[in-house]
Amino acid sequence: MKRTTLALIGLFALLGVVAYLVTLKPGERSVSTEAGEPLFTVDSALVDKVEIRSTSGPVTLERRGVEWFVAAPIVYKANAANVASLLDRVKDLRVKGTVSNRREKHGLFQVDSAGTHVTVYQGGKEQASFVVGKASASFTDTYVRAAGSDEVAIVDGSLGWMFNRSVRDWRDKTILSLFKPDVKEIGFRFGDTTFTLSLRDSAWMIDRSKANAATVENLLTSLLSLQCDDFLDTEPAVKPGIQITAGGVQVLFAFDKGSRKYYVRTSASPQWYILETWRADQVLKRKKDLV
Repeated sequence: MKRTTLALIGLFALLGVVAYLVTLKPGERSVSTEAGEPLFTVDSALVDKVEIRSTSGPVTLERRGVEWFVAAPIVYKANAANVASLLDRVKDLRVKGTVSNRREKHGLFQVDSAGTHVTVYQGGKEQASFVVGKASASFTDTYVRAAGSDEVAIVDGSLGWMFNRSVRDWRDKTILSLFKPDVKEIGFRFGDTTFTLSLRDSAWMIDRSKANAATVENLLTSLLSLQCDDFLDTEPAVKPGIQITAGGVQVLFAFDKGSRKYYVRTSASPQWYILETWRADQVLKRKKDLV
């Protein structure tokens, strides 16, 4: 009985292998579970331009000196962390295998016009060009095709979100960046009401009242590295009615009743930013909130 059972198990295993091989269509191949050689040889330290064409729209990123900028469709300082993560992934696109070499299969893997076309330059010359397709069924791998090739490779990692960022998410969202030791005083103006939060010895004070240490610490955490939610590239219709001054920089806030959002600008830049109310509330503290 035991010998018969083992024989049946072996037969079913063999039939499974045969069935799998039969279902593989001409031009399609199985893939390894291990990541192998890089798809391209890219030195991230030498990359000076990246062009991306996706469903979110075309974006060009350029390195100028030691900093990266969005060069098109708008000129603006780039989000350094997002650029760094992109370059890190480009140099490490490791192929686990080829799933198809048939052009008619490109649509199935979304490595045709529906995919995201990425071109990487080193020293002003094209170093790599590829199309990022859809994620695998496990969402742990991604289908990629080198430009000019019919072969569809599967590479390690989920890449779509990284390459399909909107222009907004490629821009540096920093509104304010201050060093904590440089901030000894924070001034607030709400219309005609003004007050100052001052660091005296080791305690934060408002007039003669000691401020709540935990509340001030949370305020500093949010204010010293204030980030926007979006950008406003035109002058807002509403006028600023609130001002915070810290580290020699004035931050102006204009509340838009229609959108329930704040438009923000600093004395260091003409750029207007958009803040969601919940984020603005982290720094717009009245005197009663601090003592």
